[in-house]
Amino acid sequence: MFIQTEATPNPATLKFLPGRVVMPEGTFEAKTPEQGEISPLAERLFSVPGVTGVFFGYDFVTVTKADGEWQHLKPAILGAIMEHFMTGAPLFANGYGATDEDGEEFFDDADAATVETIKELLETRIRPAVAGDGGDITFRGFKDGTVYLVMKGACSGCPSSTATLRHGIQNLLRHFLPDVREVQAV
Repeated sequence: MFIQTEATPNPATLKFLPGRVVMPEGTFEAKTPEQGEISPLAERLFSVPGVTGVFFGYDFVTVTKADGEWQHLKPAILGAIMEHFMTGAPLFANGYGATDEDGEEFFDDADAATVETIKELLETRIRPAVAGDGGDITFRGFKDGTVYLVMKGACSGCPSSTATLRHGIQNLLRHFLPDVREVQAV
């Protein structure tokens, strides 16, 4: 099994591509070992000293570190990913699947058409690009011209995430939807 690695815009996060589907639907993020207990793969990754976050996308795993150098952490992380896939262990224990734990969406019913367009733009233009960098962005709400988004994986805590939100996503949404004034992460 050959696992490729890619740098992400977040220097504390590295993207691992095992050459197979990791999570057929949705995404999963664990920011603590306790959150990772539902996944044998996440547990293996959190057992590597220095690992502070795990994110699963369709065909990738991103790992975030607190300290240490990637050159020292990478072999153990690659070993954990390879061992997981070679043993055929399930991604989640007890039938757990992808859930949206970001909380309830909020928006005024009068803004339903705007929200639908925001979601479509997120799905078709923004999320694929963000997944390429090892993360994900999901819609949370829209109120008084502000779009609220949840940033996950490599995007969460990334030094360039503010620029991504302000210059990339905000400008794109404003171009298509004059009602959008600003974008904020929650």
